[in-house]
Amino acid sequence: MPPLHTNLAGIDLRSPVILAAGTCGILDEMRDVIDLGRVGALITKSITPEPREGNQTWRILPAGNAGMLNAIGLANPGLDAFLNSHAPRCAAVPCPVFVSIAGFTTDDYAQCAANIDAYVRDNQGPTTTNIHALELNVSCPNVRTGVEFGHSATLITELLSAVRPLVQTCKLFVKLSPAAPHLQDICRAAINAGADALTLGNTYPAMAIDVNTRTPKLANITGGLSGPAIHPIALKHVYDAHRLHNTPARAAGKPTTPLIALGGIMTWQDAAEFILAGATAIQLGTTLLADPRSPYHITKGLEKWVHKQSRANIAELIGDLRLPGQ
Repeated sequence: MPPLHTNLAGIDLRSPVILAAGTCGILDEMRDVIDLGRVGALITKSITPEPREGNQTWRILPAGNAGMLNAIGLANPGLDAFLNSHAPRCAAVPCPVFVSIAGFTTDDYAQCAANIDAYVRDNQGPTTTNIHALELNVSCPNVRTGVEFGHSATLITELLSAVRPLVQTCKLFVKLSPAAPHLQDICRAAINAGADALTLGNTYPAMAIDVNTRTPKLANITGGLSGPAIHPIALKHVYDAHRLHNTPARAAGKPTTPLIALGGIMTWQDAAEFILAGATAIQLGTTLLADPRSPYHITKGLEKWVHKQSRANIAELIGDLRLPGQ
């Protein structure tokens, strides 16, 4: 088995390195600068039932050494255009495709999930369509009205109770907000309601002000912070989720729920930290905008790391953190 081969909720990936939603254009626009056949998977832009133009400029800004601010506002072509123009092209993408879904009501998520899953089912399944999973984005802080499902265990349970029965062919992932209060309760609720994997997490609510004009720099006023500043915080969330949910389940011989980690991964060491904390796979976001070839460097570094750790496969290092006294 290749050292980075990864099984993510039953989906075979050539590596755990995934390109995060919104970083590849609607689908695979990143193909012009990177060989998509060398990454584990890519995630589409978040799709909503109706087209969205997103926020006005400025909607993406540097945040110094901290990373990047964005307030794109879920710009996307809408469900019908995605199914008609983009979904048929997924079959030609040289890595598995996961479709991100967003909405403002339970019906929004249900409509997108049901129609995309039906498309996959009606076209002979994930192997033929190359659409393997749906990722429910319940944690986007860069739209003015907010997406608040990810801030409540009760709302997550209600949402998945409506969506889970509609997704019969694809795997169902849930992308949670790192800024949510009682995040562990929300993780537990998502797992209990049928999530096949959890993505932890998303950007943190943030803003910037022009002190000369005394105006917000982002047209949306606030947005999301991504990049190196959030990595240590995201790392602890993954560690906590793995320790509180997967470690007891594994000890009891029960199925575990894979964790997909993202947040400020700029180097292979950042990615390796997430693996040791308990992540099965990782997603790249801000680093792709800084260096589109970063997946190559991170993949190469992880391969060398697995070999240096005398392991046959990176799965052997998931959650393999040595704690004091052990």
